[in-house]
Amino acid sequence: MQLSSIINLNKHPINEASYRAKCKKQIDETGALMLDGFLTAPAIEAIRKEGMAKEDQAYFCKQQHNVYLTPSDDAYPMDHPRNRQVISTKGCIPDDVIEPASPLRTLYDSDVFKSFLCEIFEESALYAYADTVSSINLHYARTGQELGWHFDNSSFAITLMIQETEAGGAFEYVADVRDADKGEMNFAKVGRVLDGLEPVETLSAAPGTLSLFRGRNSIHRVAPNEGEQTRMLVVLAYNSEPGIALSENARKTFYGRLD
Repeated sequence: MQLSSIINLNKHPINEASYRAKCKKQIDETGALMLDGFLTAPAIEAIRKEGMAKEDQAYFCKQQHNVYLTPSDDAYPMDHPRNRQVISTKGCIPDDVIEPASPLRTLYDSDVFKSFLCEIFEESALYAYADTVSSINLHYARTGQELGWHFDNSSFAITLMIQETEAGGAFEYVADVRDADKGEMNFAKVGRVLDGLEPVETLSAAPGTLSLFRGRNSIHRVAPNEGEQTRMLVVLAYNSEPGIALSENARKTFYGRLD
């Protein structure tokens, strides 16, 4: 499968230096980059059909967690922003369920696409996960399902919108809330976000949009799906070093199995 059949290269010439520079400038300034119309219409439809056909193989789970995605800390009360619990409910099919001929696999493995991401995120190289489940994931959010407020453990996230909700399901974030490298967790501002007292930025994505987001220090969530249509979103996950697998605990939590 040719990359030009998956990416709208006329609108998004990801192999051109000037286009890469423009994208890098935007994400450096705002922490987010939304490239609408990134996928071609046939690619969107092929991925959507694959997602619908495989939804019965998805692992659905409901989790309570704090925004730092860490165990509770007994040094703080449970109602403290450090320990306050939010809810995430979603379904997911993992990498080994994605078809070998899927446009997602061609895109994920593309040297041109990886080179584009490396330049945007200032990485020397990107590698697939060493396990069989973590590299390409297709997420489902049915009516009422949501992704609770959290910070990412990784420095960047790469997603593709395939099917949006009829209502609700907005991506909301507050930029630069903490500094994870310095250990500054900014509990006060986190508490205001959880209480709905902090202004939030909202991003919307039509089907075919590629979203690049720096979520390590920016708290974010996906609001509950208020419509009948299932939201389908692809997560493309890479590592900056080869041979890295997601932890067994994380695989069991997110996929319901180890391999």
